[in-house]
Amino acid sequence: MNDVVLTLGQYPLTLGHLAVGTAAACLALLLLVAGLLARSRRERALEAAMAAERAREMDDKVAELTRIQAEMTGRMQTIAEVFGSRQSDFVRMISERIDGLQHRVGQGLEASTRHQTENLSKLNERLAVIDAAQQNLSNLTGEIVGLKEILSNKQSRGAYGQGRMEAIVRDGLPAGSFEFQATLSNRTRPDCLVRLPGDGRGLVIDAKFPLEGFTLFREARGDEARLRAAARVRNDMLVHVKDISEKYLIPGETQDIAMLFVPAESIYADLAEHFDDVVQKAHRARVVIVSPSLLNLAIQVMQALVRDARIREEARVIQVEVQKLLEDVVRLDGRVAKLDAHFRQAQEDVAQIRVSTDKIVKRGERIEALEFEDGEAGAKAELLRLQGRSLRAAE
Repeated sequence: MNDVVLTLGQYPLTLGHLAVGTAAACLALLLLVAGLLARSRRERALEAAMAAERAREMDDKVAELTRIQAEMTGRMQTIAEVFGSRQSDFVRMISERIDGLQHRVGQGLEASTRHQTENLSKLNERLAVIDAAQQNLSNLTGEIVGLKEILSNKQSRGAYGQGRMEAIVRDGLPAGSFEFQATLSNRTRPDCLVRLPGDGRGLVIDAKFPLEGFTLFREARGDEARLRAAARVRNDMLVHVKDISEKYLIPGETQDIAMLFVPAESIYADLAEHFDDVVQKAHRARVVIVSPSLLNLAIQVMQALVRDARIREEARVIQVEVQKLLEDVVRLDGRVAKLDAHFRQAQEDVAQIRVSTDKIVKRGERIEALEFEDGEAGAKAELLRLQGRSLRAAE
């Protein structure tokens, strides 16, 4: 037992040591096996308890699911019943909505059709108006072309300006206060001669206007061409203003100023804007350049003067008639006074007659009653008084 079997470093191992080690190892192994068996038993018991708990929980869950299934079955039946009733209501409501929608759609389509018909009729009317306007525009275009041809011809242009000036004068002044193509003492014949009331001198209106220079001025392209056209306009205008001043301004026969009629507002605007020096020179030459609107204004002023003159003439006539009327009234007043005197005299005579008749009536009443005043003496005195009055009346 004490024999050395194995040496581990410096420690020799004997059989006794090996036996003791083997026994200790076996004991440890048994203890380990016993611990493992106890642990496995505990685990199996724990697993059994857990399985029982899971089974119990499963039973509870199955019972809960059964209860929930029963509740769901009841609710589904209730929902089915409610859905059945609601479905009939829903079908009825849907049918009503569809009927109302069809009615509204029908009304909307009818109104839309009527509205479209009205719009088409209005569109046709507007197209007819547009056609008429287009026709008028075509006619106006032809008239403008004709007007352009008239203005391109000097004689036709003069006749056009003369006609427009005559229309303005005729519309504004009474007949007899103007004369066209009148002959002056120097053998000249102005286009129009207006005679103002209270003044024997006539106002000359000239309607001949040099338009060629303005046409070139408007159509000029470039500064040089525009300057040449402007120079021609100035030259033509100043020559025409000089002719008017020399021919138509006659002292004692015509007014101190004359009018140069421009037949278009646009030409007058160009003249006032670009040729102010020409306008000023014309004013200094006592020639006033007027457009149709300014001539209308001047004619209205002349019309007011003519109206005032006529009013003054009529006022003098009325004054004479009022004076004659006053004389007639004075004469009537004298005659009425004489008639009043006659009436007063007649009233006095009637009053005296009434006194006499009253006395006669009273005296007749007394005679009828046989009443006498103061006896016979009184009767004689009354008789003498009456006889004396009769003698005086006879004388």
